[in-house]
Amino acid sequence: MNQPFIKQEKIRFKHIDYAGIVFYPRFLEMLNDLVEDWFEEALDRPFSKMHETNGIPTVDLKVQFKKAARLGEILTKKLWVKNLGSASILCGFSFEDEQGKTCLEGEVTLVNIVFQENKNDIKAEPFNEEMKEKISNFIQND
Repeated sequence: MNQPFIKQEKIRFKHIDYAGIVFYPRFLEMLNDLVEDWFEEALDRPFSKMHETNGIPTVDLKVQFKKAARLGEILTKKLWVKNLGSASILCGFSFEDEQGKTCLEGEVTLVNIVFQENKNDIKAEPFNEEMKEKISNFIQND
């Protein structure tokens, strides 16, 4: 079975609210960082290059907040592919604390898009075969 893409993140002061737990929008920023790292490190498609002509926006997001994460904790962030379409990817994700307890989990749908001359004109574009092959390395069946 394919392995998920995994990164660790330390909860910093910038992530927390007055109660000392991660403020929920920071979790979504951490998820976006995970997606960006996956594209750069595992798929060899860094956002810095991709966004000259293409993009990979989130079109659907389902999140369940399971457990608070606190300042100083290290989270293990995991991302895997549940379904690869011609121009879209349905990914599962989870963030776990150091004891392996899930803090956050969900699904995110990303769509490969191409910019026309006018960046306001955006349309979905199928992944090329090389990219499909790289993404396929992260497909996991639940």
